[in-house]
This record gives sequence, structure tokens and C-alpha cells, in this order.
Amino acid sequence: MSSIRNAISKRAYKERSQPASRKKFGFLEKHKDYVIRAREFHKKEDTLRRLKEKAANRNPDEFYFRMIRTKTVNGVHRPENEANKYTPEELLLMKTQDIGYVLQKIQSEKKKVEKLKAILHSLDIRPSSKHIYYAENSEEANEIQSRSSDKDELRTSGSVPYAIKRKTDASYRELEARMKRIEDLEKVHAEMALQKELQKKGRKRKLREDEIVCPTSRSVYKWRTERKR
Repeated sequence: MSSIRNAISKRAYKERSQPASRKKFGFLEKHKDYVIRAREFHKKEDTLRRLKEKAANRNPDEFYFRMIRTKTVNGVHRPENEANKYTPEELLLMKTQDIGYVLQKIQSEKKKVEKLKAILHSLDIRPSSKHIYYAENSEEANEIQSRSSDKDELRTSGSVPYAIKRKTDASYRELEARMKRIEDLEKVHAEMALQKELQKKGRKRKLREDEIVCPTSRSVYKWRTERKR
């Protein structure tokens, strides 16, 4: 009986769409939307229930070391400040890794720029087609010259196909964007290298504008001379 029941085609159940007259009241929720909303609601409900159980069953005499490093302000728990959770050596290592990543992106962009320049250079240089004609007398030479000049005019008057011109323009725009990206990445690399050097040990000070030999918009620092043992 089950095989016969499955052999009969059933009409697919379809939910009604939002009537045009009721669109002003907002989105009409379907059953699948209700299922997602119900699951999220019950998930939050279970989380709150578990937290309430933990709070009710906790031991008031329990102690852990995090208690002395955090506090409660007006009933709100303030977590520990994690700004200085890394040592200076770890921060310097992370800075070095970030600089290496930026340098890798600069080299990758430069390779792509060189490749684009080579392609566009080969497109701009068109091979010149020159033909040598031999004439027996001046009349034949004048005739050949007139015919060749007409062909040159037809050749030069023909425009470049629109598809090729569009691709070439897109390549030039991409080349300009990548060169701008290289310039921005180099600025970021220089700033990160300066911040890395400032994190190192040693006495240093920022130079005033009248002390800078070559005026620049960036900050210039000078390290004091230290004797190496």
C-alpha cells in the first residue's frame, strides 16, 4: 500500500504570498521564518536558564585570583583591562610580522604592475608594415605612389574596435589603481617601521622643525649616541 501511495503524485504545498493591499503593514512572515525565530528565542531562553542555575548554585565562599583584579561598579562587572597583556618583546614580534605582511603585499603589487606595463607596452607598439615597389618609369611610379597613399589613408582612418579599446582603458585604470595602492602601502610600511624602531630601547627625542635638514611632513626622531660594550 505504501508503494501505491508514493506513486500517486501529490500537489506541492505553497504558502500564500503577501497580498498587495497589505504590503503597507510590513513583511508577511512565512513558516520557515517563524521556525528560525523560534529556534533563536529558545536558544536564548536556555542560555539564560543555565546562567541563572549557575548563579543560584555558586558557592559564596569560592575564591579565584581574578576576583582581586576585577571589580563591580554600580552593580556592573568591569572586566580586567587587557591593554597591557602582552610583553614588549611580544608586541615587537607582532609588529615585525605585520611589517613583513605589508612588504609582501608591496612586492606582489609591484610584480602585477610590471606585468601590466609589459602587456600595455606591447599593445602600444604596433609593427610597421612597409612595402617596396619597383617601377620602370616615372608614370608607373606616380601611379604606385597614389595607390599606396590611398591605402594608407584607409588604414589610418579605420578605428580601433570598441571591445579592444574598452579592455585597454580598463587595464590602464587598473594600472593606475595598483600604483596608487603601492604608494599607500609604502607609506604604511614606513610608518610601521618607525613605530617598530620607537619601541626599541634607547634614549630618543623628536626633532623640532628648525633642526630638520630636509623639511618633511613626517615626524623625525634622533637617538642619543650610546657606547656599546
